[in-house]
Amino acid sequence: MASIRERNKRLIIKTACQVFADTGFAATKTSDIADKAGLPKANIYYYFKSKEALYRAVLESIIEPLLQAYAPFHREEEPELALRAYIKAKVRISREHADASKVFASEIMHGAPHLSADSLEQLKTEAERSIERLRQWIADGRMAAVDPQHLMFTIWASTQTYADFDWQILEVTGRKKLQARDYDTAAELITRLVLKGCEVQPEHNSV
Repeated sequence: MASIRERNKRLIIKTACQVFADTGFAATKTSDIADKAGLPKANIYYYFKSKEALYRAVLESIIEPLLQAYAPFHREEEPELALRAYIKAKVRISREHADASKVFASEIMHGAPHLSADSLEQLKTEAERSIERLRQWIADGRMAAVDPQHLMFTIWASTQTYADFDWQILEVTGRKKLQARDYDTAAELITRLVLKGCEVQPEHNSV
């Protein structure tokens, strides 16, 4: 069972994700987060020494899911399986970490001034390793000769839009909230477009 300290920290980070996503770092007051979380302002500073420290914790909360999403490129031998699993993982992040994704997107658009050098290096390394894997599949004739970097950028844009631009999606669909089936439909459509557009070859069977 989680301790009171752990529960409070999770509550503060979850609430901070929502507030930072809604108002941005500069416009957010620590008291806004405390009020929304139903905690004294002093508790925020007890667990996080400053607003910037809390903001960094929000950013770090999405780093691990983003890094784990690359696992299929290192685990799977088949491009179809890897791309399918990666796209599914990225859409799941947009569903389960929507507010943190918005905060992360804003941070990136502003030049990532608050992201730690270690996190930036990890994200860059995983992206480069996965892109190199795509290059190898292309060289082996397993995929069409697309630009692997721009393929990755396209996947990022198409999957993250379900978190970062959810307001626009809800307006167009007339929904108040997206359901699990909406994310499943999105993942399947993006996967079909990528696999067909990249002319990914069927699973390879060794003789």
